[in-house]
Amino acid sequence: MQRYLSILSSPPPGYRQAHKKPAAAASPARKAAADFPPDQSVGYLVREAHRAFLRALGARVSRHGVSIGMWYFLRALWEEDGLTQRELSRRVRMMEPTTATALESMERRGLISRTRNSVDRRKVNIHLTDEGQRLREVLLPYAREVNRVALAGISAKKIPLLREQLDRIKRNLDADAIPDAALPRGTVAQARRPVSLREARYKG
Repeated sequence: MQRYLSILSSPPPGYRQAHKKPAAAASPARKAAADFPPDQSVGYLVREAHRAFLRALGARVSRHGVSIGMWYFLRALWEEDGLTQRELSRRVRMMEPTTATALESMERRGLISRTRNSVDRRKVNIHLTDEGQRLREVLLPYAREVNRVALAGISAKKIPLLREQLDRIKRNLDADAIPDAALPRGTVAQARRPVSLREARYKG
């Protein structure tokens, strides 16, 4: 009897195959990712190259007690000493709290001094100390060395073209910047704000 009921409750031959659910189609996002792998993205490759540059340069400048965060500000001050904290933030494209933290470390290290602006007392000007100036001749050769290492195997004739193409990419993306009016409410400040040092290092 039990066997008879089992036969009655079983689907006829071929029923499962005929009524089998089709496999779920790949989502558009997954399909797009499969069609555009990271190693085909110029943005991804530039980001990875930038991170490699930071690792190589950071390892070298750290021998002199300078972090990669300090390096950015030293580089800007070597170009123009006496900038205000806000001007430095804009030059280096870092958020002002990040700049303030880095400058405090640099002041403790004896690399900079901060003085109140004689015209506008609300402003503070940042000046390199003798030690900060001295490090220019010590650290800049590391930047040249890292560039030399990075460009190994690339023809010297192609390097100017590489620089030109990277500059073109930047100018293309600057021109593509979304106007504030086209951004959803609440995203304007996010889109325009400078990045933190952590974002600069890990987001590209």
